[in-house]
Amino acid sequence: MEIKYEYSRKRSEFGRPCSFSDLLAEVTVDIPPDPSLADDFIPQDPVDFGVQEGPVLAMHEVNTERAQVSIRGVNHVEGGWPKHVDPKNPELTSRYREEVEREEVYTKTVQRLGSVVEHYIRQNNTIDIYEEYFEEEEEEEEEEEHPSAKTINVIRDPNNPRRMATHLSWHPDGNRAVAVAYCSLDFQDSRKDLNSDSYVWDLEKPYAPELTLKPSSPVVTLEYNSKDWHHVLGGCYNGQIVYWDTRKGGLPMEMTPVEFSHRDPVYGACWLPSRTGTECFSGSTDGQVLWWDIRKMSQPSERLVLDITRQDQLKDALGAISLDFAPILPTKFLVGTEQGIIISCNRDAKTPPEKIANIFRSHIGAVYRVTRNPFFPKVFLSVGDWTARIWTEELMDSSSIMETKYHSSYLLNVCWSPVKPAVFFTARSDGVLDIWDFLFHQKEPSLSLKVSNDPLLSLCSQDNGRIVGCGTRMGNVSLLEISPGLCTIRKNEKTLTSTMFEREARREKVLQDKYKERLLREQERLRAQPEEQEDPLQTFQQARADFLSSIKAERRRR
Repeated sequence: MEIKYEYSRKRSEFGRPCSFSDLLAEVTVDIPPDPSLADDFIPQDPVDFGVQEGPVLAMHEVNTERAQVSIRGVNHVEGGWPKHVDPKNPELTSRYREEVEREEVYTKTVQRLGSVVEHYIRQNNTIDIYEEYFEEEEEEEEEEEHPSAKTINVIRDPNNPRRMATHLSWHPDGNRAVAVAYCSLDFQDSRKDLNSDSYVWDLEKPYAPELTLKPSSPVVTLEYNSKDWHHVLGGCYNGQIVYWDTRKGGLPMEMTPVEFSHRDPVYGACWLPSRTGTECFSGSTDGQVLWWDIRKMSQPSERLVLDITRQDQLKDALGAISLDFAPILPTKFLVGTEQGIIISCNRDAKTPPEKIANIFRSHIGAVYRVTRNPFFPKVFLSVGDWTARIWTEELMDSSSIMETKYHSSYLLNVCWSPVKPAVFFTARSDGVLDIWDFLFHQKEPSLSLKVSNDPLLSLCSQDNGRIVGCGTRMGNVSLLEISPGLCTIRKNEKTLTSTMFEREARREKVLQDKYKERLLREQERLRAQPEEQEDPLQTFQQARADFLSSIKAERRRR
């Protein structure tokens, strides 16, 4: 039996909207509390509540559109000639030009445009729209900025085991790439799985090398050719010189024969500013500097033995561990040796002994880097032991004109700022990069930055001075962006730096002259006095007492 109940309603009332009206509030139900029920409730103790306080996370993936860049050339030719006139034919062009100049329209047009152009030229000469009216205020604001630097990228050696990043070289075309030489300089490192490749890294794609350079022996140094950007020069660990053409891949184009190459690792290789752009020279710890032409690398074109006794004997030669060449001085170059001596050489000298022009006894131990100032070529900077020192070629056989303080760790590399004449960077064995500005601070660096826990071996700055690359012992290359105050030259900064160098050079010359005078007086006094027999035991005891007293004083100071 089906139960059914039907509701009936008029069709006019079906679907009619509700009609609400305002009424006063009224109580429909009121349940008063009952105190007698409170005894029946049992409190629960403890009470557990679950609370979720984690942040709500979501994973998003974004694939940005990348602009495909291609290199194209545009050939600009002379245009505007009629079709029947060949612009390469001087007779036709001169004849057509004479016909046009005879026309009355040409004369009127030149007269009309001449007055308009003259008006604008006078206007430009009257008002300089690019004039800066508040340069002094801008400089004051820049001076208030504190020196700073930040790491913008880190390039890592893709191989295991890791090797040292021994040298960096920036691409001459806008520093768009950097060539990094990877090599292990540990004594008798006989690891069989050690890779010998070096790499060229594109800064826009730092996760994979743009080009892999495959030498026969690990490369210690790499240098781009400033005239031909596609040529890269390398000095190998086995003493060979090799060069690549980056357009043709990572295999070497040519290399020097082993029997005519260096006998030790090549620590320095530089391109020469020749007409052809194919000449270079190299230095090694075997005591030789060799000149090469990449068009004929079967043997060196010239040879220099670094014998400071000027006997041209290879057995007495000093090992070259750093090399510097400035294009502004095309015949001169500097060599830093393992024995702590800097040799200034002149290639134009007639005989090999005369090519060793000056000798500077600089550091205790190896001179890891020597480099000329880009603004004042006669002033150069060296680094070794625990200090960095500034020298001038105007003072022969003298000490440095300026130097940094002694650090607790070794200094392994140095480079000048290419835009500020008094700013330079030093790399230390404790992984700290120091930025010095001798125009403002000479006792302490303007900025010290802990780059890595490993020693910093290589150092190179871009042409604009804004980005500095630091290579570490573990093969990491850190790219640091320097604050504008340390890479923007100020008004009269070059003049002030020149005055500072000249003042320190005069001071050093005065001290040198006084030292010589005192030495002569001491010799005359010894000649006047009768000879006295010196007791060697007493001298030894006095030296021992002085040494122990200095040790105790140092302990008390610490």
